[in-house]
Amino acid sequence: MCHVIVTCRSMLWTLLSIVVAFAELIAFMSADWLIGKAKPSSSEDVDNRAGGSQEPYHPTLGIYGRCTRISHMQLSRRDTLCGPYAENFNEIASGFWQATAIFLAVGIMILCAVAFVSVFTMCVQSIMKKSIFNVCGLLQGIAGLFLILGLILYPAGWGCQKAISYCGPYASAYKLGDCSLGWAFYTAIGGTILTFVCAVFSAQAEIATSSDKVQEEIEEGKNLICLL
Repeated sequence: MCHVIVTCRSMLWTLLSIVVAFAELIAFMSADWLIGKAKPSSSEDVDNRAGGSQEPYHPTLGIYGRCTRISHMQLSRRDTLCGPYAENFNEIASGFWQATAIFLAVGIMILCAVAFVSVFTMCVQSIMKKSIFNVCGLLQGIAGLFLILGLILYPAGWGCQKAISYCGPYASAYKLGDCSLGWAFYTAIGGTILTFVCAVFSAQAEIATSSDKVQEEIEEGKNLICLL
């Protein structure tokens, strides 16, 4: 018989697992890893004739995508065009970024699998006589290691020609040049830290769902068990 067991610690772990997976996925897909040096729009003449003010634009560059301003339009939010610059894996700008993409993709796939499984931990607490929380915590720790490897390798690709075109001639491995880091990079770092927090916290979720109070509720014949 399935016993639905809900505790504060198990629910918090489940929510954190889902948030971490989505945060890493969104960061990976974003083009806001590097914010390029300011560039004037090519529509400057149009704006000058219209009496508008000229504002510099900062293009952004991701692992496989980029955001830039469409050349023949006037300045507005709709002028920004975002999409992949690489049509296939081999066209990613740097070998280091290719390795980053692999490590991040593997880590994110593990996190998404754990997030999916975590939803069912209210009903299923063990698999093949192994605690599902401990198994998921171990997988999250492994995913965190993949994410760390990807984030360490990513700055090594700042010396590629694609990055130099955005960040200027002084950009090189682990040197930003005229660029700055975008929110996607910081989100990936924050998600990696939370991944290890989830891995550690999974043990607390296991303790909470296998406590004496839970066993007493089960012995009393209750199918829905909610504990603080």
